[in-house]
Amino acid sequence: MPQVNQPRDDQPQDDRAQDGGQDELAALRERVLALETAAAARPPRRHRTRSLLGALLIVLGCVLAPLGILASWTSDIVGDSDRYVSTVASLASDPDVQAAVANRVTGAVMEHIDLPALLEDAAPDQRPLLEKALGGLGGSLEGVLSSFVREKAREVVASDAFETVWTDANRAVHTSLVRALTGSDEGAVRIRNDAVTLDLAPVIEQVKQRLVQSGLGVAKKIPEIHTDFTLVQSQDIGRVRTGFRLLQLAGAWLPVLAVLLTAGGVLLRARRRRALVGAALGFAAAALVLGTALTVFRTVYLNALPDTVSQAAAGSVYDAMVHLLRLSVRTVAVLGVVVALAAWLTGPGRGAGAVRAVWGSGITATRGTADRLGLRTGPVGPFVHRHRTSITWILVAGAVVAYVLWPHPTGWVVVGCALALLFALAAAQFLAEEPGREAV
Repeated sequence: MPQVNQPRDDQPQDDRAQDGGQDELAALRERVLALETAAAARPPRRHRTRSLLGALLIVLGCVLAPLGILASWTSDIVGDSDRYVSTVASLASDPDVQAAVANRVTGAVMEHIDLPALLEDAAPDQRPLLEKALGGLGGSLEGVLSSFVREKAREVVASDAFETVWTDANRAVHTSLVRALTGSDEGAVRIRNDAVTLDLAPVIEQVKQRLVQSGLGVAKKIPEIHTDFTLVQSQDIGRVRTGFRLLQLAGAWLPVLAVLLTAGGVLLRARRRRALVGAALGFAAAALVLGTALTVFRTVYLNALPDTVSQAAAGSVYDAMVHLLRLSVRTVAVLGVVVALAAWLTGPGRGAGAVRAVWGSGITATRGTADRLGLRTGPVGPFVHRHRTSITWILVAGAVVAYVLWPHPTGWVVVGCALALLFALAAAQFLAEEPGREAV
């Protein structure tokens, strides 16, 4: 009996041993497969180096983006006289600038008016009485006269003639302003005592004429007066001038360099679409940093001005000079967001797919309405269907060319080009389904 039952007792043990070996072998295979999968997922060292270099180029491009915006603005100020004049023309009607100019002109005129000389216009027998009156009035007569001169000065700066003089003068001194900001002190605009100043002699001459016409004959004796109106003042004007010169030399190639570096970084990255989204948002963030810096610097700059300079007028001048720069900041920020959004929408993400599904559903519903109305596209539909990819790239290239060739694009121009491109793509997708409709 024991000999007969022995094989039966050994058989379950062998099966159990065989099953245990198979389990261990399966576990070992699973472990090897996991290691192979992890090794395959880990990019080679060469790819990691490329990705690291790509990230470095993207960061460098984003860092250069604000400098590129500044270089472009500097190039406009230096090379385009009409653009500069249009920038500062609005200052002629700015109340703060008008008040500051009127006060500066009034002070300069009052320094050259001799109050006793007013007696020369009086009859000889009345001069003793007038002298006695002048002595009794003391400083009050000077106050009355100063108010009278200030009134005439305000009339001049508020007139259309002043706007014409201001515009013509700024056009004429554009070269001098460039010289002042690039190191030369020649011309009506010059750097002196850490300030960029504009000579107000033409305005003072008009005020003198109005004083004479109003009966103040003593104004005829006022000599030619050259007084300065401060446009920009800072203790660091020398370093600002140096930086301006460097930006001028950079010209238009610095923005192009920033874009090329970023594009090269995107091409080196393994996940290019994700890199493009990050780079575009980085450009937008860099532009917003520059815009924030302009706002902060405005406060610091105005607080550092001496008491002799009108902060309100200086603020108006600052805002006018950086207006184009702020427009460029907004344009780059909007462009970065639009590019990032476009890259995301064309990606494989679930959210992007849902948006595209909604987009397609809307076009399908529009097409169904067109079918019910009996609208047909004829041979256009099949042609668009065959060349849909080429047409899409042509439309995208057209939008890019329109933006590049726009004289001075703004954020609204970017939005307009994006909306026009979306409309064109929707029309192409609508027409591309025509063969399918005919087949049905």
